[in-house]
Amino acid sequence: QVQLVESGGGLVQAGGSLRLSCTASGSIFRLNDMGWYRQAPGKQRELVATITRSGSTNYRASVKGRFTISRDNAKNTVYLQMNSLKPEDTAVYYCNAWESLRNSWGQGTQVTVSS
Repeated sequence: QVQLVESGGGLVQAGGSLRLSCTASGSIFRLNDMGWYRQAPGKQRELVATITRSGSTNYRASVKGRFTISRDNAKNTVYLQMNSLKPEDTAVYYCNAWESLRNSWGQGTQVTVSS
């Protein structure tokens, strides 16, 4: 079983920055795709960004140019650098990872952007 622990969320003013981290632990043979999703109150969970083991990335349109996903395979960690934050980025952000054929979620970290 793989455990994912996120950190780095918080309260920030519009235009500010935050960096989220997510570290995987447990029974890990090989982490493949990792990603960040978010869920705002009353809305469905949505994809923010994903990254393959080799570093190929994918972003939702509304965060392109503002958010950057990266990973450190040696540390089993994925990051999300969020710049130029907007109030509409407010949500609980969840880490997701595929290890072999198993998919795991973190517990989520709150990001609140004030206007």
